Amino acid sequence: MRIEIPEQAKYIIDTLTGAGYEAYAVGGCVRDSLLGRTPEDWDITTSARPEQVKDLFRRTIDTGIRHGTVTVMLDKQGFEITTYRIDGRYEDSRHPSEVTFTPSLEEDLKRRDFTINAMAYSEERGLVDLFDGLSDIRQKRIRCVGDPEERFREDALRMMRAIRFSAQLGYTIEEDTREAIRRLAPNLKNISAERIQAELVKLLISDHPDDLREAYRMGVTKVFLPEFDVLMETPQNHPHHQYNVGEHTLHALLQVPPDKTLRLAMLFHDVGKPATLTTDEAGITHFHGHPAVSEQIARKILRRLKFDNDTSQRVARLVRFHDYGNGTEPSPYVVRRAVSRMGEDIFEDFLKVKRADVMAQSMYQREEKLANIERWNELYQEICEKHQCVSLKTLAVTGNDLIAAGRQSGRELGELLDRLLELVLEHPEYNTREILLEQAKRLSD
Repeated sequence: MRIEIPEQAKYIIDTLTGAGYEAYAVGGCVRDSLLGRTPEDWDITTSARPEQVKDLFRRTIDTGIRHGTVTVMLDKQGFEITTYRIDGRYEDSRHPSEVTFTPSLEEDLKRRDFTINAMAYSEERGLVDLFDGLSDIRQKRIRCVGDPEERFREDALRMMRAIRFSAQLGYTIEEDTREAIRRLAPNLKNISAERIQAELVKLLISDHPDDLREAYRMGVTKVFLPEFDVLMETPQNHPHHQYNVGEHTLHALLQVPPDKTLRLAMLFHDVGKPATLTTDEAGITHFHGHPAVSEQIARKILRRLKFDNDTSQRVARLVRFHDYGNGTEPSPYVVRRAVSRMGEDIFEDFLKVKRADVMAQSMYQREEKLANIERWNELYQEICEKHQCVSLKTLAVTGNDLIAAGRQSGRELGELLDRLLELVLEHPEYNTREILLEQAKRLSD
């Protein structure tokens, strides 16, 4: 079995072996090559000590030298070179307290998380697969190297990684590995929010974001996203729905493109439903006001998981407006006003969110709902083609224009601009400087 190693990675391996050391491509790059994918990075493992690696290459960075990792820079591209090592005790469910360098490739591969990530390759020796990773690839299976409990006690994040790899590759998690996750899921509380966030996003933008269901079944979401567990237990007895809130959410995730903002918006769009649940005399469930509550809860979760402000703001706005216009027959004015309210930057995503929401509901009135969304989209495209004003940014007058024309500054000025915008939303032909200055005079008198 032959793997094509890029020239730069091959140069590093040849340099190390030429100096008398062992060196192999290892981990994800070997796995992806066997899957017919183009690896993003080429990591190399070697019997050379970090200082010996540094002696062989002109430009190196001590990225993790305490744990044996040196980055070699070639033409502005970095390659991580890690010395064979044996990890000591893991005292924080994440990092070994110490590492011991070893001359044994087998000992180094033993410490890795999953069999599919514990394969090494060199052109001289070929594929080194000591734990049947290739067999697991063929059987589409995620399995720990050695004892899964030991692997997860060493690094609790590996439990999230198992679910994430399963989602990315469309694999199943081997039963012993699955049982170990069920038993040790509470250890995820020791993992930083930033690392949980990174794995969650990778899972969400995979081809199988609904594998979050498996995370729920194994007790993983209970640790870092307990709000989702509540969704999975909240019924929706209503003609418009065929799933409970959690299952509806999982199906909705599959209906939007694999974009971080869109997938997060779908994950949280109904997170306020449990708090707003009521049941009428006929046993029909209702969730009045849930978009606003969902937005509040989504913001709280996004802060807890340390998402950046831009992502948090965009997701929260999509959650707040995901039900906007339901049951409303759109007109050019209705659409212009909607774009103005929620922001031009998210309007196309808003339509994608609405469509995904409908596709995850029951068949009841589905065709009518989708036709309505398509009409919203058609009107929006017409508005864009005509360059109609939908925000203060494209209003034909500014605050300075109004001040120069004798209008007051301060809060009154802002209110006047808002009134002019509302006028233009209803009458786009009014968006000229002359007309708006005249209207400003009329509104102020």
